[in-house]
Amino acid sequence: MTNQVHKQVAIAGGGIGGLAAAVACAQRGVPVQLLERAAQLSEVGAGIQIGPNVTRILQAWGLGAALAKVAAFPEQLQARDAQTGQVLGTLTLGARAQVRYGAPYATIHRADLQSLLHDAALAAGVQVRLGQTVQGWRESADGLAVSTVDGPSVQADVLIGADGVWSAVRQQLLGDAPARFTGHLAYRALVAQADLPAHLRSDQVTVWMGPQLHVVHYPVCSGQWLNWVAIVHGAKPEQAQEWDRAGQSEALMQAMGAVGRDLHERLASVPDWRQWALHDREPLSAPSQMAQGRVALLGDAAHPMRPYLAQGAGMAIEDAQVLAQCLSASSVPVTQQLQAYAEQRWARNARVQARAISNGRIFHATGPVAWGRNLSMRLMSERLMDVPWLYGGVNVAND
Repeated sequence: MTNQVHKQVAIAGGGIGGLAAAVACAQRGVPVQLLERAAQLSEVGAGIQIGPNVTRILQAWGLGAALAKVAAFPEQLQARDAQTGQVLGTLTLGARAQVRYGAPYATIHRADLQSLLHDAALAAGVQVRLGQTVQGWRESADGLAVSTVDGPSVQADVLIGADGVWSAVRQQLLGDAPARFTGHLAYRALVAQADLPAHLRSDQVTVWMGPQLHVVHYPVCSGQWLNWVAIVHGAKPEQAQEWDRAGQSEALMQAMGAVGRDLHERLASVPDWRQWALHDREPLSAPSQMAQGRVALLGDAAHPMRPYLAQGAGMAIEDAQVLAQCLSASSVPVTQQLQAYAEQRWARNARVQARAISNGRIFHATGPVAWGRNLSMRLMSERLMDVPWLYGGVNVAND
C-alpha cells in the first residue's frame, strides 16, 4: 500500500476529539471515515473552557467566526475562598489573552463546540457514519480491517482511537487496566442567566476553592447561560462508567459541607444537577502509549485527565492538529507518521496530566497548605494563575 497523502483514515469516536481529528485531517486532504456508536450526535449539557492554545487552532481551521457566534469570552478568571468568600486572586483574560497569546480565552457549551466541528467535518468531506461501534481491527499487508459491532468491516490505512475513557481501541492496542477512579465526584448544571437575580449572574470564570472541594462557574451560549461544575470527594458509584447520572441537590450540599454564605447562595440557585465519577490514568510515560504501527490514540482514549487545568478537550484538539500535520507528510510511511505524532504529543500531554493532578491537590487543600495557597495567590495571583507554557500552544502552520 502506498503512503501518499490520500490514505484512508478511520476514526473511532465522534466526540470532540474524534470530530476535531476528522476536521484537521480532511482539511489537509486526508480522506476520513468517522465511526460513532451513537445513532445521533449529542452532548449532554455541560460547558468547557478553551484557552488560547485551543482557540488558535480552531481559528486556523477557519472556525473563528462560528466560535464567536456561540461562545462567551470572559474578561477575567477569579479565585475565591469557598468558606469565606474572599477573593484570592484574579487573572485578566479578554484583550490581554488576545494580545499575549494571539487568540482569546473562551467558554462554550459542549454541544455548541461539537456542532461546529461536525459542520466543519461535513464541509470538509468527512464520511460520518453513525450507529457504528468499533470493537477492534485486524492487520494485513493491505492495511487494517476495522470491525464494528453491527456492520461490515471498514478498510483503512490508519485507525485513530478517539473513543473516550473506556476505549475499545486502547484495550486492544495496549491491553492495560481500565481507567482509575479518582475519588472525586463532579456535579454539573446549566442555568439560564435570565432566571437568576442580577447579583448572581456572571460574565467571568470564578473558581471557589475549599477543603476537599471546589466549584467553578462561567458563561456559555454567548453568555446567556451559566455553566456550573462542583467537585467533591466521595465513594465510587455502582455504575461508575455511566458518567451522566442524576445527581440530587441534597447529596451535593451534604458533600460540600459548611461553605460560606456567598457560595451557598449560588449553589442553592441551581435547581438540577447531574453527577458523574471522575476517572483518569497515570501521566503518559512513553510515545508507545499513544501510537503503535498503524493505530494511534487521541484525547481521553490516550490521556484521560482530571479537569483541574481545564484542558481535557484542549489536549484532544491539539492532538488532532499534530496528527493531521504528521499524516499529511506524504513521503513518510504511515507507521512513521504516527510515531512522529506520538513523539510530539506524549510529553506535553503527560505534563498537563501531572499539572491537573497537582492543581486538584491545591484546589482541595486543607489546613496549613490551604493557608499557604491563599497567601501565595494574594501576593502573586497573575503569575500563579497564568500558564504561558500551556497557552503558547502548538504550531498551527499549514505545512
